[in-house]
Amino acid sequence: MAKGNVAANSPLERASLASLDQKLALAKRCAHEGVIAGTKAAVVATVATAIPTLASVRMLPWARANLNPTAQALIISTVAGAAYFIVADKTILATARKNSFNA
Repeated sequence: MAKGNVAANSPLERASLASLDQKLALAKRCAHEGVIAGTKAAVVATVATAIPTLASVRMLPWARANLNPTAQALIISTVAGAAYFIVADKTILATARKNSFNA
């Protein structure tokens, strides 16, 4: 018998593996919740930024002259990306903090 087999069959080793599996599942759930919350925030931020950006290009002479379609897309996508990462990060940290008290 190999030494690795003996260690894997010990009760302590099985408890460690079960604990690691539980922690991994919890981490995946935290990350998934962060992705969902970040995506929702990005959608809201996209709409909230796109409407005034596109309206200002149609109504304001300065914006019409200086904000080409690339600049408009850059403004909208930057806000959406920032919203996604900020909300996802806060959600993951909050979920992890909440779960750390339960463990």
